[in-house]
Amino acid sequence: MTAGGRRHLPTRERTMALAFAIGSLCFLVGPFPGYLDLVGPAADAVTFFVGSVFFTVGGGLQTWLAAPDRRLPGAGRAAWWTAVVQSAGTLFFNVTTFRALHTAITSPDYDHLVWRPDAFGSVCFLVSGVIAYRASDRRGWWPRRGGRGWWQPAVNLLGCVFFGVAAVAGYVVPAHGSDLDLAAANWTTAAGAACFLACAVAGLFAGRQAAGRLTSRTAAERDVMR
Repeated sequence: MTAGGRRHLPTRERTMALAFAIGSLCFLVGPFPGYLDLVGPAADAVTFFVGSVFFTVGGGLQTWLAAPDRRLPGAGRAAWWTAVVQSAGTLFFNVTTFRALHTAITSPDYDHLVWRPDAFGSVCFLVSGVIAYRASDRRGWWPRRGGRGWWQPAVNLLGCVFFGVAAVAGYVVPAHGSDLDLAAANWTTAAGAACFLACAVAGLFAGRQAAGRLTSRTAAERDVMR
């Protein structure tokens, strides 16, 4: 118990939320041109790769925690599929960010401002966000207000949508895209990461026992198991 009477999260859940928070922070700062100018192309690519690794750590822990209830109908099964699909997405991002890092090191002339999320990873994130949102407490299409973290599934889904937009905008940049496309790819990546960071930080300070529940870069999906 804390001094205020609030319970600490279990270690695995807290570690998961922290991993998602660090990963989200990396994807939040990485797309900013000012950050690229400050640290240089190689370090910027490292930032994205490190962020993807932390996402994978968080996704692995999330899947582990959801596994005991994977055969339960309703929320238990939704939590499991959310975690599995999301974890698959983080692996796709590992590949994409590693390739970007390799390119940054071996090709000095590469334009590192043009970083695009992997399309498959973005699709996995979007699918996981939809599963979590559908299983959350809603009134029609809208989240039901009042419970702790009621906003998180919606914000998480919004972050997934931003990442999807970033993938589309980033895809057209290398071929025939404009500065507008490049800016869209970067600001939507940062916006999506900001959504995930908000959910992860909320997970860190949730202060209630929830073993086997969702917290994360989808701390947003915490209420799937409620």
